[in-house]
Parts: sequence; C-alpha cells; structure tokens
Amino acid sequence: MSRNAKINALLLLAVAALAVLPLVLGLGDHKKEPFTGADAEAETAITEIEPDYEPWFSPLYEPPSGEIESALFALQAALGAGVLAYYFGLRRGRRQGEERASAAAPRDTPGGD
Repeated sequence: MSRNAKINALLLLAVAALAVLPLVLGLGDHKKEPFTGADAEAETAITEIEPDYEPWFSPLYEPPSGEIESALFALQAALGAGVLAYYFGLRRGRRQGEERASAAAPRDTPGGD
C-alpha cells in the first residue's frame, strides 16, 4: 500500500469516526432536538439570557419546513464543493499541461547544429 493510500485511508477513518462517535456516545440525548444547528442553539441561548430580545431583522426567505431548509443547505454545500472541485481540477490540469508542454519542447543541445 502506497503512502498516499495509507494517508487517504486514515483520513477516511477519521471522518467516519467523527460522524459515528456522537451517535454511539449518545451526545445530545438530554436535549429535545439533539442535532439542531448552531443557529437554533444561539437562539435558545439568547432567549434564556434575554427573554424580551427582538431580532434586528428577519430572513429574506423562510422555508416552509425544516426538510426544505435542509435541502437548500445541502444544495448550497454541493454547489460550493463543485466550485472548489472545478478550481482545483482546473489548476491541476493547467499544471499538467505546462509539464507536458515543457517535456515536448525541443531542447537545445550544445554543438548540435
């Protein structure tokens, strides 16, 4: 197994552990909704500290359900990942093209007329 394959396997194992460990350890079992987002956690903390708090502004669009909100968030994440993948792929392709062009270019040899 090559060094890169070992590193990739370890990274994959770490990501899987990060996804599974909170479920196995029961983190969040004491909460009504254990895996809510940071926005909901912040809203809960603010209303506990200051019950009369009024937000400064309201969202431009409020999805009708949590499922639609999750779908829009997943779409946003997918678009961001696609943009990053395109950028890194383009960068790698340009680098490989430059390497091929420099390898294919005729080289000057001393005294080789």
